[in-house]
Amino acid sequence: MIERLFVAGLSHRTAPIAVREQLVVDEDKLREILAGLVGRGTCAEVMILSTCNRIEVYGIAEVAGEARTAAFRQMAAQRGVDLSIIEPLLYAKDGAEAVQHAFRVASSLDSMVLGEPQILGQVKDAFALAQSSRTVGPVLHSLMSQAFAVAKRVRSDTEVGRHAVSVAFAAVELARKIFDGLEGRSVLLVGAGEMGELAARHLQDVGTLPLYVTTREVMAILPARRGRPLFFIDIAVPRNVEAAVNELDDVFVYDVDDLRSVVEANVRERQREAQRAETLVEREVEKFSERLRSLEVVPTIVSLREKLEEIRRAELARALARLPGANEATRQALEALSQGIVNKVLHAPTVKLRDSSKSGHGHRWIEVISELFGLGGKGRGAPRG
Repeated sequence: MIERLFVAGLSHRTAPIAVREQLVVDEDKLREILAGLVGRGTCAEVMILSTCNRIEVYGIAEVAGEARTAAFRQMAAQRGVDLSIIEPLLYAKDGAEAVQHAFRVASSLDSMVLGEPQILGQVKDAFALAQSSRTVGPVLHSLMSQAFAVAKRVRSDTEVGRHAVSVAFAAVELARKIFDGLEGRSVLLVGAGEMGELAARHLQDVGTLPLYVTTREVMAILPARRGRPLFFIDIAVPRNVEAAVNELDDVFVYDVDDLRSVVEANVRERQREAQRAETLVEREVEKFSERLRSLEVVPTIVSLREKLEEIRRAELARALARLPGANEATRQALEALSQGIVNKVLHAPTVKLRDSSKSGHGHRWIEVISELFGLGGKGRGAPRG
């Protein structure tokens, strides 16, 4: 199963905001895309994570490349974007690398702001959306459940999230640098969502006064400012402030990609704790991979037991038919004898299947034992979806 697990996407590391914002689609459209990918058989399971800094598809598919292309083609089509613009910017990982990536993302080790807490909530929201769309199966459920547990351990066992900052915090820090301090300055927040609320808290902490919040764009403000410079720090994706605004006299616009210098300073301070967190993630990836590989052989073990149990019952019935006068003690003795034989026959192939799954050779032994015991298609891998 782990070989069919993939993640593909683009992030702040591979694509500028001008590209990322073109792939942002609303929840209803995401539901349609998820349902379509599973309904057409492109993916057995799938979820889509869409945030300010990344758009990623996590899925289980026979042909990961086709699934990746189909998912991003549909997202691009929703916004009228040519897929050829997107494809060169995409990264793709499968198997254990996809598991590691999922754990790092949920733990905020791949975030622009290392250790920021918002990403875990965003991953949980994406998972919940996929669950409600009925596109989550046993593998993604296990992957995300473990990712949430790993993120919690990173938060509790390391200090990578100590004094955690966010994009909103980085925006406030940038504003402080621009204005050489914000004490006593008035601030207008455009947007009252989660990031706006976080920004408001940080702004109050640094002494801004007064603080205004609006959900509409600021219009016709320049004449009233009488030549005083105006700064916009836009942390929304898609952006709320047109890029052309930056071309106006005495107006300066910064977006989330411009926060990089603030973020890089934050990263340097946290590298030691981040390394501890990375080691923790690597251990958890190996544990998850072993657990997933062990699940691969379970259907074969179950099918083998069912096959031998079927033979046992048939042969026991024939034996008892030839012993019409057998008492209950004799019947119980034959039952125990036949069950003991089945258990002993099962022991060696069961041990071999489990050991081979740990070493990564489970699929080969599934084929051998299925052929040897005539299991047909019943034991060839775990159920999908």
